[in-house]
Amino acid sequence: MLKQQLQADQVAAMKSGDKFTLGVIRYIISQLKYREIEKKSELTDDEVVQVLRKQIKELTEAIEGAKKANRSEIVEENEKQIAIIRKYMPPELTDSEIEAEILKIQDTHKLKIQENPKAIIGLAMGALRSKADPARIQAALRKLQLM
Repeated sequence: MLKQQLQADQVAAMKSGDKFTLGVIRYIISQLKYREIEKKSELTDDEVVQVLRKQIKELTEAIEGAKKANRSEIVEENEKQIAIIRKYMPPELTDSEIEAEILKIQDTHKLKIQENPKAIIGLAMGALRSKADPARIQAALRKLQLM
């Protein structure tokens, strides 16, 4: 679904002559293709979101480096790229929604968590990775004193 939306937007950007957006979308699609080659199958929407999240993280790190080097043009360009990528990201859960989901996971997998209390980390990350930033999931786990 997301991949098809990216491809449709790529065609629209070509037709409109928006070279900047076209370049960003082409780069994202190429990263998705690399990931599909690694996986040897089509990507699910969750996996597409993970690739998008990785791109945002890399651009954010580049922004931090550019700010230290006083390169405002790089900062602006990367912020524009992030804005384009964010259009394809599903809305993230709020902190309270993340905590509620973690508590549901904890109730569902009580036996597994009693055997290994750290299992909640893997279960929560696996279930919520496409719905929220992993750092926010970890923060919620700490807040609930499960980590």
